[in-house]
Amino acid sequence: MKAICATDLSAASEATIESETCLECLGRIGVEEIHLVTVIPSNVHAGMPGMNFEKRREQALERYRRVVEDAGFDVETHVVRGTPHRRINGIAEAVGASLTVVGSRGKSPLENRVIGSTARNLARTTVVPLLVNRIEREADEPDVVREHLFRRVLYATDFSENAERAFEAFSYLRHATQEATLVHVETPKDPGLPEDDDPEARLAELATRLEDWGIETRTVVRRGDPADEILAAEAEYEPTTTLVGSRGHSRLRRLLLGSVSEDIVARADGNVMLIPPNRAA
Repeated sequence: MKAICATDLSAASEATIESETCLECLGRIGVEEIHLVTVIPSNVHAGMPGMNFEKRREQALERYRRVVEDAGFDVETHVVRGTPHRRINGIAEAVGASLTVVGSRGKSPLENRVIGSTARNLARTTVVPLLVNRIEREADEPDVVREHLFRRVLYATDFSENAERAFEAFSYLRHATQEATLVHVETPKDPGLPEDDDPEARLAELATRLEDWGIETRTVVRRGDPADEILAAEAEYEPTTTLVGSRGHSRLRRLLLGSVSEDIVARADGNVMLIPPNRAA
């Protein structure tokens, strides 16, 4: 597997890249090659006095390269210009990446709701699974939350096609997952299941598949607003990562911030892994 690690060279991004725990987890799920990507925004001009942005970023990425190579990965670096989320998506497609990793930090609940613009735009438009690696809040020197990324996974499903696509991520996450909580939220606005279907039975079927892989699994059916209830489940069960699929019924739906999955990305306290719709959908 190949992974994109997108960095703006901030302290938060550096904490993600230099975390031995994070790198170890990526290795466990099968990542062998990491592409370090930094994007110089289009509105930053190369001719600004005293500034050589490309050179500075190349030097920073070389420092990161040594760290990642020492952890046992093959590494490529990319310093490019343009709109960050578009260039990151483009490189992910070009190299055939299976995962994009981006660090996100919020010092307060308000800041955590409005995550960095690149992470937010990637949540809207990502073409490969996106891992938002949450940085510890209220820290002068930010650090990643130092627990193995996928040890305890909260998987949220509405039993849609793309929720099933998200569940398929366990085919590789299982190598790093010890415990899983499967949650479905019933809501009058979007029931997701025919009246004669039983969500508890559907969750039990999924749980059996995970238990066959040796993952300790619980199932939970909640009622209410989907995003609020998934976040409440995160607070209750304290997963290391919440796994969700984004609902891509149409191009417009994919681009509109405010869907349940993007709300989870913005508001969750911990790491979030977002699985996008199939490009053909």
